[in-house]
Amino acid sequence: MEAKSLPAALELVASGGAGLSPELRAALGASLLLVQRDYRFERVWFWGRIQGLRGAYYIAEGLGPDRAAPRSRLYSLNCVEWSLLPPATEEMLAQAEQLRGRFQGDPSYEYEYTEINAEDAERLFEDGKEPVIKEEARLVATIEQIDRAVGIVPRGAFVKTPLGTVHENRNFEGLSLVVAKKLSSYFHFTEPVNLKNKTLLEKADLDPSTDFLDSLEHDVPQGSWTVHPEKGGTVVVLRSLLWLGLTFYHVPMTKQYGYIYFGTGEKNLDLPFML
Repeated sequence: MEAKSLPAALELVASGGAGLSPELRAALGASLLLVQRDYRFERVWFWGRIQGLRGAYYIAEGLGPDRAAPRSRLYSLNCVEWSLLPPATEEMLAQAEQLRGRFQGDPSYEYEYTEINAEDAERLFEDGKEPVIKEEARLVATIEQIDRAVGIVPRGAFVKTPLGTVHENRNFEGLSLVVAKKLSSYFHFTEPVNLKNKTLLEKADLDPSTDFLDSLEHDVPQGSWTVHPEKGGTVVVLRSLLWLGLTFYHVPMTKQYGYIYFGTGEKNLDLPFML
């Protein structure tokens, strides 16, 4: 969610357990402005917090002119000092898939080969590499996984230009309450997968400038999202049951929307058996 609107946004998602102390809010408000200035980001989003056993990671994302371009990610242990994270790679994502259990809260912590899949460990040995995964790499991969799976935006909030770049839609004035309660009104803010598999007939009614992302209504498994109008219908809140702790909010008929993650960084693998 937008850093400058963080205090008001946290109030809207507080029912889901997302919250920060006044001291942390004040620290974030000051430090994220410095991050935006020092790294020359056009926008800075506060992504959320991943709680470890011995500490917590506070995550921020920096954006450039093209909103669909890869984002720069930073983490902090105290909401004051920020460190830039390396870009996520497919190897990081594959290694993180093998890990289970809570984060430690120490970026230098190393997961030994006994905690890694045996085939992956053997392949690393053959390549002359130590079969060790640092927690910083796991953090990068987990953020990327969550953004791909449950990072969402309202329909029409962004437009795609003929050149392929994505920008905020200045004409977007928010969804109506009736429309905002439908899963089809929200898109995954990542490279589309289902859209590419649609036939030309199915694409005939789509606007290529706004309908260039995948809709939530086709998410698998069905029922992995909950939609709740709250505060007398003045805000619509979506929560992910796949990544517990991800909360999205939208104030109908306004430009206010965003998502935030407050959790342990663990995927709910039991969800198909819970539905």
